[in-house]
Amino acid sequence: MPIVKCKQCQTEFSVKLSHQKLGWGIYCSTKCRGEASKTGKLQACSFCKKEVWKTPRDFKRSKSEKLFCSKSCQTKWRNEFFSGENHANWQGGEYVYRDKLIRSKQPMVCKKCGTKDERVLEAHHIDRNRKNQDIKNLVWLCRNCHCLVHNHKEAF
Repeated sequence: MPIVKCKQCQTEFSVKLSHQKLGWGIYCSTKCRGEASKTGKLQACSFCKKEVWKTPRDFKRSKSEKLFCSKSCQTKWRNEFFSGENHANWQGGEYVYRDKLIRSKQPMVCKKCGTKDERVLEAHHIDRNRKNQDIKNLVWLCRNCHCLVHNHKEAF
């Protein structure tokens, strides 16, 4: 049996003559064959910055030219990037004040009574102008306090 050098790690190994005639016997092990066939590079995830191995095919198939470590990172990025004015169904944004308040990371607590039940909290415009969606103009109020502020002119 002839002795040949592994194309990947340069170690010497023996190979059957019949295998060599078929074009086999280039690598000493399946590990070396796998290492030699790897193409690509380490790339940082576009969302979480984790290093992940990507092949040339991954780069070619990416429409946004962004690469992600997982579907969950891709979905989180898409939800941030394609929201509001960047979304295909955007219709002006007159009613996005609740979403703005959620994204501002303000604690979801009623500013009047201190209720923390998210099911009853509503966004309130301090100056009562619905078109003024500045984050300083928005606060959380429970349904009861919201009703008292609007209908009974209670002070906020």
